[in-house]
Amino acid sequence: MAEKKLVEAITSMEEDFAQWYTDVVKKAELIDYTSVKGCMVIKPAGYAIWELIQKQLDDRFKETGVENVYLPMFIPESLLQKEKDHVEGFAPEVAWVTHGGLQPLQERLCVRPTSETLFCDFYKNDIQSYRDLPKVYNQWCSVVRWEKETRPFLRSREFLWQEGHTAHATAQDAEARTIQMLNVYAKFLEEVLAIPVVKGQKTEKEKFAGAVATYTIEALMHDGKALQSGTSHNFGSGFAEAFGIQFTDKDNTLKYVHQTSWGMTTRLIGAIIMVHGDNSGLVLPPKVAPTQLMIVPIMQKKEGVLDKAYELRDTLKKSFRVKVDDTDKTPGWKFAEAEMRGYPLRLEIGPKDIEAGKCVLCRRDNGEKIEVALDEVEAKVGELLETIQKEMLERARAHREEHTYEATTMEEFENLFNTKSGFVKAMWCEDQACEDLIKEKLSVTSRCMPFEQQNLSDKCVCCGKPAKKMVYWGKAY
Repeated sequence: MAEKKLVEAITSMEEDFAQWYTDVVKKAELIDYTSVKGCMVIKPAGYAIWELIQKQLDDRFKETGVENVYLPMFIPESLLQKEKDHVEGFAPEVAWVTHGGLQPLQERLCVRPTSETLFCDFYKNDIQSYRDLPKVYNQWCSVVRWEKETRPFLRSREFLWQEGHTAHATAQDAEARTIQMLNVYAKFLEEVLAIPVVKGQKTEKEKFAGAVATYTIEALMHDGKALQSGTSHNFGSGFAEAFGIQFTDKDNTLKYVHQTSWGMTTRLIGAIIMVHGDNSGLVLPPKVAPTQLMIVPIMQKKEGVLDKAYELRDTLKKSFRVKVDDTDKTPGWKFAEAEMRGYPLRLEIGPKDIEAGKCVLCRRDNGEKIEVALDEVEAKVGELLETIQKEMLERARAHREEHTYEATTMEEFENLFNTKSGFVKAMWCEDQACEDLIKEKLSVTSRCMPFEQQNLSDKCVCCGKPAKKMVYWGKAY
């Protein structure tokens, strides 16, 4: 009876996707709610995923010359005010510190919603000459945005992220770095998280406050909604002019630097859940699974069973992240638990298996069971983890293709969003009035103008005027 109850506690995604998501993050013990409204505790199982994301992303950053720094979490109000568009973009979400102890502060401090202004203040003293460039810095930290509606991982008032902030001598160098980091993000999502993405540019309306151009990677969740999964911004010299960040160039003239900024957050954990999860719970890609293999001893009270399980763990842990479930629960319960927590592989071993010199490996992603000789286990586990990683990406890509549609008229466009879920590709005239109308009418936003453009028709899907760009549209988190 107890075994059945474990999965019953997860609402089916077909019935209520939002409730399914909440059930999974709670049941798999990724987060807990707190007495601080809109903020969450990231529990060990959730934080371990973030650590693996952080480590692998950080390695990729460093390969491109990025160095890590840490700046304060407080920003004086006067500093925030220096870049007009930027402050207007963030004003509604800013949390303010007004007192230090019992004393009112002479100037309010904001808790960083993002750190452009602090980096600019720092760079204006740190950069003097062309020899000081480029500066390619990143910081891992938390930021605070006073969101009205919050959801675990997807939107919380405080969240963890990395924010890269770079300064360059030329506009070309800044643009090259902006695109380079977007490509780092896209490869990371596909190779590590097994999530396919669409790369492109945000429209003027959707771009970052204060940027010349914002580039994005957009992923499609299982319920057909889009999730912005990473952004990279080219600031041009706008911030540098507002903050006076100048350098003496080789020709001995003073010039303004060109800047970029790029970030990824803990919402990636939400993306992993919503792209790969199923009605039994989490399905983790091997590269970010804190436990890649869970060994479940069968009839563990029988002599030699637990010893064999531990011996296998000690051999396999040299190459993989392995645990033994030696709790006193029934094997059935342990299987359901391993499924719900999303471990990519489960190894079952009991007295008869030991006698026959074999064990059973079970794949979490498709439920396939494979009998393996004990002396071949290590090779087989390695091979299976690679296969699972690859096939999870292929399945997610197939799901996205099946849920990507095309519309050439407003009637088709509306009909698709009213009857289907997913991305809709359609032409646009680049007039914000059309974008606003679509959002108002259908609660749909432009996700990006993809780098890989197609000419679906000569007319804007909304107004019928000459089209300039093909856009991915979608309902978003």
